[in-house]
This record gives sequence, C-alpha cells and structure tokens, in this order.
Amino acid sequence: MPHDDVLIRPGMADDIPALTEIFNHYIEHTNARFTTEPMTQESCRAWFGGYGAGRYRLLVAQDASGVLGAAYSSRYRPSAAFDTTVETSIYMHPGRRRGGIGTRLYSALIALLQAEDVHLVVAGVAQPNAASNALHRKLGFEEVGTFKDYARKRGAWISSTWFQRCIGGEA
Repeated sequence: MPHDDVLIRPGMADDIPALTEIFNHYIEHTNARFTTEPMTQESCRAWFGGYGAGRYRLLVAQDASGVLGAAYSSRYRPSAAFDTTVETSIYMHPGRRRGGIGTRLYSALIALLQAEDVHLVVAGVAQPNAASNALHRKLGFEEVGTFKDYARKRGAWISSTWFQRCIGGEA
C-alpha cells in the first residue's frame, strides 16, 4: 500500500510535543518502553538533544495529520569498544500501526546508518510483541536471545528478546 503522502524526515524540535505524546502512550499502557514515569516535554527535549547527524539519528514519519511515529539509533554502551554498535528503537502512533509506515521509517533509518561508521545494529523488544518481532525479522535482523524477567514494571516481570543486524563491512 503506497504512502506517498507520508514524509520521512529528521526529527525537529517542533516534534517534541507529538513525540512526548507517542512515548507516553507506550510508557503508560505497554511494556514496550522500560521507562516507568511519563515524559515531560522538558525531559523529551533533553533526550532529543542527543540526536542529529552521524550514528545517532532520529527520524519521524509525518503526514497532514502530524507525526505518525519515530525511529532512532542510540549509543549502545559508553565504552569506545562499542562505538560502531548502535541500538535502534521505533514507536508508532497507536492509531497508525500495521499500515507499512513503520517499515518505511525503520528502513530509512537503517539506510542512513549504512552510510555511517556503524557495524552492528541491535534492538531489544519487550515481550510479548509479535508485531515488533516480525518487523525486525522482515528488515533482516536475526534473533540472538531473550533475557527472561529482565526488568520489572508495574509489578510485572518483563522479558526482552534481542535482535541484531550487521550493516557494516569487516573491520
């Protein structure tokens, strides 16, 4: 299904209210985000400051109705040994999931990362989440394992399945 009316672009400061709303949906109603406290626009603005060019990107999908979702790449671990590994995430507006836009958005992020000094892309998916598992497999990620009872949120244990995709050449 074509989405010619959907623009995939870098995130901008003007997106912060919409991003805060999307992230808070997942914080408050799901285990997809391990954060336990809702974001404020101020905390989202601080988070937003970590993205731009290079390995750490933030892309949004937008149409005439507004921001539909965000995909981003973050530092995996603070040690320089992990500099060429990034962790990716994607969150779609709850009313705009399963329409193919997330695939386009995540694919665009991966394409940008392929032009950077990135060797490995990793993603942790809180379980159960069949849709996210399927998206990662569709985009060439390999399942590498599950941390069982990895985190606790609202009194429930959460397991997280990890995926990886090598996008860089040999060192």
